[in-house]
Amino acid sequence: MLLNFDPLYWIMLIPALLLGLWAQLRVKSAFSRAEKEPAPMSGAAAARYVLDSAGLQNVAIEPVQGFLSDHYDPRAKVLRLSPPVYQGRTMAAVGVAAHEAGHAIQDATGYLPLLARNAIVPLASFGGGISSLLLLLGFVFSSLMLIQVGIIAFSAVAFFQVVNLPVEFDASRRAKAQLDSLGVVARQDQTHVRGVLNAAAWTYVAGTLQAVLTLLYYVMRFTGGSSDE
Repeated sequence: MLLNFDPLYWIMLIPALLLGLWAQLRVKSAFSRAEKEPAPMSGAAAARYVLDSAGLQNVAIEPVQGFLSDHYDPRAKVLRLSPPVYQGRTMAAVGVAAHEAGHAIQDATGYLPLLARNAIVPLASFGGGISSLLLLLGFVFSSLMLIQVGIIAFSAVAFFQVVNLPVEFDASRRAKAQLDSLGVVARQDQTHVRGVLNAAAWTYVAGTLQAVLTLLYYVMRFTGGSSDE
């Protein structure tokens, strides 16, 4: 049976899919509102201010193409910001930039969940790429061994998502604290920054829920197949 056409698969994923849709709409809405609020500096300048205040003058900041493609590269020690965030002088840009700067601070302080997440990135990438093929071949050829290996491979993806949750929430917490303590964002404007960061957090929750439910579905199908044998 092709897994993606199994009604049980979609029934189990309905909560995650609905949460993901709601989270994406909330992010777009929060970002749109915060984009209309001017900030005293650009996202790149805010990130530089936060990094320098934490003693991280060695972390570079570079523009990167794409919408909300912002990320921190722990190997290169570089903060990469999308054009609207890098150049934008809005509360949305400042909030996103500060969040990514929070990841750099995590890296510098040896934040354990971040170290764990970075360590399993290659395994999760490999597992995500090969698990679907292994599971498909396992179900087509009724090979329990292939199914089991496929589930183990996909479990790396689910584990990555679970570990990623505290990393993202902590980065947002650090961003809020830094912006507040440094006075980058006026008190009346903090709600806009918090709105963007809180909305973004729900996308990670939805992604984690989807990965965990998918893994649970695979385990259920495998268990059922094993018992039938």
